[in-house]
Amino acid sequence: MKVLGFPTEAWPASHGSVGSIRDAVGDAPRPDEQEIAAYLRGGHVLFASMGVVDDVLGSGESIVGGGSLFTDGEWVWRGDLSFYVTTYHLTLPDEFVGRARAAGFQVPPAGHERLMELTDAVQALRSTK
Repeated sequence: MKVLGFPTEAWPASHGSVGSIRDAVGDAPRPDEQEIAAYLRGGHVLFASMGVVDDVLGSGESIVGGGSLFTDGEWVWRGDLSFYVTTYHLTLPDEFVGRARAAGFQVPPAGHERLMELTDAVQALRSTK
């Protein structure tokens, strides 16, 4: 499992955060930004949150379901990541962007067993102190 978009502002470092979201903010839209955001929104649901989270960068926006967790079978990300990609032009890892491009920005199928493995792996991160 590879973790994507779990910033310290929204996910404790002890649970596998990837650093500050501020470090990934860009000045202008990235190539394929809209397609990448759609890929993120189209991920398989590992955990669905009906709650609302606030934009940790201070725009005043609230993101419905931002605490949800999604996957493409390899990478796991928060539901609010697509918001940050399109609003703040986040730089995502080349490996992830390459995977999304190679899949034609269509999230590949993932079997129930794989989704359960990833759910357990995320739960293990949360249990680590």
